[in-house]
Amino acid sequence: MSKDPIDPAALDRLAEVAVKVGLNLQPGQDLILTAPTTALPLVRRIAAAAYRAGAGVVTPILSDAEVTLARYQHGHEETFDTAPNWLYNGMAEAYGNNAARMAIVGDDPMLLAEVDAAKVARAGKANSIAYKPALSKISNFDINWTIVSYPGTEWAQRMFPDLSAEDATAKLADAIFAASRVTGTDAVAEWTTHNAALRTRTQWLNAQRFDALHYTGPGTDLTIGLADDHEWHGGASEAKNGVMCNPNMPTEEVFTTPHAHRVNGTVRATKPLAHQGNLIEHIEMTFKDGRAVSATASSGEANLIKLIDTDEGARRLGEVALVPHSSPISASGLLFYNTLFDENASCHIALGQCYSKCFLDGATLTEAEISEKGGNSSMIHVDWMIGSDEIDIDGIKPDGTRVPVFRKGEWAQ
Repeated sequence: MSKDPIDPAALDRLAEVAVKVGLNLQPGQDLILTAPTTALPLVRRIAAAAYRAGAGVVTPILSDAEVTLARYQHGHEETFDTAPNWLYNGMAEAYGNNAARMAIVGDDPMLLAEVDAAKVARAGKANSIAYKPALSKISNFDINWTIVSYPGTEWAQRMFPDLSAEDATAKLADAIFAASRVTGTDAVAEWTTHNAALRTRTQWLNAQRFDALHYTGPGTDLTIGLADDHEWHGGASEAKNGVMCNPNMPTEEVFTTPHAHRVNGTVRATKPLAHQGNLIEHIEMTFKDGRAVSATASSGEANLIKLIDTDEGARRLGEVALVPHSSPISASGLLFYNTLFDENASCHIALGQCYSKCFLDGATLTEAEISEKGGNSSMIHVDWMIGSDEIDIDGIKPDGTRVPVFRKGEWAQ
């Protein structure tokens, strides 16, 4: 009998950390759990950990790669402009009743690479529209939520095509466990230490009250104005329901809200963007008064244009995040084809929807007030990576004073 390529003890630790640290699930709280069928071993462990923590009802919603592909291979043309509104409305109702949200990713991130890109774009747009009532509960941080990963074999073989399925899965599993900080004997304590370090970074940035950040490097000369009354976050944060949680596991970033109308200059991506089954490489984008006025890519450019044409807000920024080049995920040298990991290897920006929590007193602000302060609104939120060991970043204060923030991809302070 061959050895299990996925260490069951590490998988147990990941499930416990996802529930106790990622979600900080509260006694009696329901949990909506989405996952691919390939991740069932982790789904079952998380359900058990959740019930041990006193969960109300854990409701798993599973997707399947072959079922997903069947839609694009055999679905009728008119169905690609529709989405299951009933499902997302039900999820929004659950979140309105304080259900927690956990997503597990584990499928091949390039699953849709060989299907009709126009159908993928249409289905993606319809899904974004239908999902917005539920997504707003997450992006506004109304509830505690988190995302974790499972080493699916197809994803592993995408990353390590020269290895056997078993060896590739084992290598991806080890990478996920290391990045998720569950390789030691006390993962909860390790996350406590990591969250404290990220909190120190956010406290320094919040004390600076920068008006803008200026990025310079190969192909990049970009000034990102920061939203009025912006607030930096990183690691564990308090949701509006009063629960401290870690929305992303792993996480190495500190992030805030840029001003939707005060971004100017040109920026070049430093890593490929895997989005909806397509790999978009060597992105270059120019912004004027907050809006992307040109966008190119060496491959996947048509998909990039469709993405930024989703709605008016899709050409504006909703997030700016700082990650040192020496982060563990960057140091691994791996391209995960998965934004949850790849964004934590590099400073990045996100097109689309902002996070309302990234404002002083964000929990009390209306959508109109967020917009007035410079927060962006969109049906999308797509991160792409712009950091490297050649990027310098200066913070610019309202009086024009410049403070070094990053030098050669590392914290300058």
